[in-house]
Order: sequence, then structure tokens, then C-alpha cells
Amino acid sequence: MELGTKKRLSHIFDPNSHRTIIVPMDHGMTIRAPQGLVDIHKAVDDMNEGGANAVLMHKGLIRASGCADVNAGLGLIMHIAASTNLSPMGNTKILTGTVEEAIRLGADAVSIHLNLGDANEREMLSSAGMIADHCNRWGMPLLMMLYGRGGLIRDSFNVDVVAQCARVGAELGADIVKVSYTGTPESFAKVTECCCCPVVIAGGEMIDSDIRLFQMVYDSLQAGGAGLSIGRNVFDHPRRVTLMKALNAMVHSGATVDDAMTIMAENG
Repeated sequence: MELGTKKRLSHIFDPNSHRTIIVPMDHGMTIRAPQGLVDIHKAVDDMNEGGANAVLMHKGLIRASGCADVNAGLGLIMHIAASTNLSPMGNTKILTGTVEEAIRLGADAVSIHLNLGDANEREMLSSAGMIADHCNRWGMPLLMMLYGRGGLIRDSFNVDVVAQCARVGAELGADIVKVSYTGTPESFAKVTECCCCPVVIAGGEMIDSDIRLFQMVYDSLQAGGAGLSIGRNVFDHPRRVTLMKALNAMVHSGATVDDAMTIMAENG
């Protein structure tokens, strides 16, 4: 690993726990901007206050939020792949930025999104290989979000599908892989054990209770997960700063589900 890559990863991973909490804020590209991201300045400030390690967003929001300057201690990941839900090929992600552009904007890493099983999978794989090469040249960490969607895939949370997604990311050269949680620590352990780089879980659709979210986080960590990349279930939470503090205690200090619920109760 290049020295630049190591240094930039230290802005994303906690040096003691070797885990991370990433808050993706790229949703306004794919869908209409969620309520929690309408005021992007406030969203970034709240995540920083709650103890997130990094935020993830497209280049326009990096400029608009000024997060590279205002929240200098917060890791910044620039997302450089996109599609919208207005397209009939919404699962096909195309490149919308470059590694060089991310460097100019002060990013600590770049991220791309691949949907395996899509009819245009081969184009996404080709782009991922090219970006991995560029990241190696510049010493820039690469996060790959990988999901099984379309084609022959009937269950995108199936452990074999998720494990293959994680492995594809590792084999393409990702420094961090983001995948769906498979539902149980036993099944998710099969995902982490076959991946040669840190694996973080996505939050997915809105979860209807704090305890369910905390249980998913706890179980993923016990199964070898390296942390979280959760968006809507954090920034759209009515008490998002407190929630982030509870998640921080779980990811970085070994707090249990009960501990996290106590943090929520004591800071109500």
C-alpha cells in the first residue's frame, strides 16, 4: 500500500479501534434529497458533532458544504459514480468524477458503486478497474459499494451473493468494501472471512426502531465487520447527534446494544 493511501486512510479509520463510521450523503443524486440532507451544512456539522469518522458525497456538495474546510477533522470521501431513479437503467452506474478532481477538492478517498447482475455489469467492472489503477497511482484510498441487483439475482441479501460482492471488490483493488448486511452474524462472518479488505455494512431501507439498528450494528461487528456506512437511518433520525454518539460507542468502544440504548435514554 502506498504511503499516501495509508495516510489518507488514517483520516477515515480510528487509530485505536481500526474501525470506521462513514455517513453517505449521496442520496440526492439517486432520489429526491431526503429531509435530513436539505440543509447540508447542518447535516455535516451534526455528524461531526456525533463522532462520525467520515462523510461521503458528490463533488457539488463538497463545494456547497465547505466540509473540507469547516470540519477539517472529519474524513471526506468523494463519490464518483451515479445514476438516478428517473432512468429506466437506474441500476447502471456511470463515472461522474475523477481521482484527480477528488484530490483537488481535498478528499481523503473516493468511492464508486457497482450493481452486480445488472445488464451493464461489464461496463461498471471496467470502470472500477480503471479507477482502482488511478487510485494506486495517486495514493488515494478506494471504497467500493457493491450490491447484487438485477439479472438472475432473486435475493440481494443472500449470503452467497453478498459474499461474492465483497470478494469482487477486494479482487478489483478496493481498500474498503461496502455491502448489505445478511441478517445474522453467522452468515455475515462468511462475507468478512472471504474478503481481503475491511468490510462495512450499508444501512439499507429505514429501520423502524433504534434497538433493531443497534442489534444489526453489534452483530456485524461481532462477525468481523470494520464498521458502518449508514445514511438515512442516521441523518433522518429525529435525534441524529445522540444516535451517532451511541453508534460511536459501539463501533469504537465496544458498547453493547443495551449500552447504546442507555446512551439514547440518558441523552433524551
